Amino acid sequence: MLYQVVRLITRDYIFGPTLIMSNQILGTIAIVICAIGYYFAFRLQQRHKMVFAVGLLLIGGFILRLYCASDLFLHPWDEKYHALVAKNLIQHPLVPTLYENPVLPYDYKNWWGNHIWVHKQPLPLWSMALSLSIFGINEIALRLPSIILSTLGIWVTFSIAKNLFNQKVAFIAAFLFSIHGLIIEITAGRVATDHIDLFFLFFIELAVLLALKFANSKNQPFNILCGISIGFAILSKWLPALIVLPIWGLLVLATKDFTIKEIIKSGSILLFTIIVVSLPWQIYIHLTFPQETLWENHFNALHLTEALDNQGGSFFYHFDKMRMLFGELIYLPMLWFLYKSLKRPFNYHRLLLVIWIVVPFLFFSLAATKMQGYTLFTAPAIFIVTAIFWIYPKRYLNRYRFRWMIYVVLFLLLALPIRYSLERIKPFEDRERNPQWAQELRALNITNPKTVLFNVKHPIEAMFYNNCSAYGHSPDSSTVESLISKGYHVKIMKD
Repeated sequence: MLYQVVRLITRDYIFGPTLIMSNQILGTIAIVICAIGYYFAFRLQQRHKMVFAVGLLLIGGFILRLYCASDLFLHPWDEKYHALVAKNLIQHPLVPTLYENPVLPYDYKNWWGNHIWVHKQPLPLWSMALSLSIFGINEIALRLPSIILSTLGIWVTFSIAKNLFNQKVAFIAAFLFSIHGLIIEITAGRVATDHIDLFFLFFIELAVLLALKFANSKNQPFNILCGISIGFAILSKWLPALIVLPIWGLLVLATKDFTIKEIIKSGSILLFTIIVVSLPWQIYIHLTFPQETLWENHFNALHLTEALDNQGGSFFYHFDKMRMLFGELIYLPMLWFLYKSLKRPFNYHRLLLVIWIVVPFLFFSLAATKMQGYTLFTAPAIFIVTAIFWIYPKRYLNRYRFRWMIYVVLFLLLALPIRYSLERIKPFEDRERNPQWAQELRALNITNPKTVLFNVKHPIEAMFYNNCSAYGHSPDSSTVESLISKGYHVKIMKD
């Protein structure tokens, strides 16, 4: 039902063949609605009506994410591969496959063209498969889990900042999360690592929130839920999820309410929960798909020593990317916060944020392969640091001689991320949201799995929209004869 409504609004009427509403018109409407909502959100938080203010942030964030995620085609890197694997998982959740029926020989080392696909951890793929099974094989259903988690992340960021500092800091941090361009892009699957990084980001920050709840209450269910969330993060993007462990330790120590015995007991429960959630899948794929799993483990390790897929860069790659992800002035609050934290090293809440940001940045800066999404799970901490810096000078404006400079800096700290968000969302561009090639692939409507398509420009997408095998090249006559003799229907697409 949900998909049918969205399809009615997008594919059939907005981005359909008749192009009743262009991307520019729809984008303008979405931005105007969000701008009005964000304006009233700021007004409401000034009146201390925080529930309604955060509610408007959630609504605005949801609209931006849904608008961006309404591209009616699969994006090339890496969404189309995740989409096809998720579709195949509907039939066999424990057997991840890319080519469901590889009628031609393949190299198991090529994750973009093999059969058994253990290139990524399974949780995001399972979630997308569940959504596809409920709402049908389509783009909106594929992205729905990411849209939901990304929107909930606004509230989680608010809750973390509120528990660590205060509601004003929390509101600004939640606003920055709500409008952040790269988070919205990966929610929509428009950029590499897409839904995988979104899931990882969400469960990392959820684990931090649950660790906060546990440290403040000593309520063991929060500790178990924290372990489950860390386990889910591992099942999204592997071991960098363990960054939550030192954060958990800091929070427990900061309360000074735990004895050594209680810390050891609670820490053991946390680790046991993480292992129970994340380890069975690792054992299962090693036993069931040993060849592919060993290769993927080796391939993952190569990221540390080799710049794979031409994704290299200097040690300062991620630090340089910060200005394009968080605004050019981001270095100002970061250096200020680092100075304050070193000045008072036993302020555990500040130290928590330093660890959350600095450790991943250093680790991925040392790794040879570099991509902008690798450090995205530090974004909530960066938003909170920015919010603290944004609030701080307003308390002491009377001390400054050139107050206009303070106002300029505060304005730019919010305006620059908004600018980058608009550049990434692209609401005012004349761009194709429902391309002809995607319409043609959907129109094929192939239901016989014994069908093999050749000379297809978008073979992965063709297999997502249809039940068939598809390849990008033209076959020779012997291949055609061999397939026909085995009962396959061979179709060679025209240029």
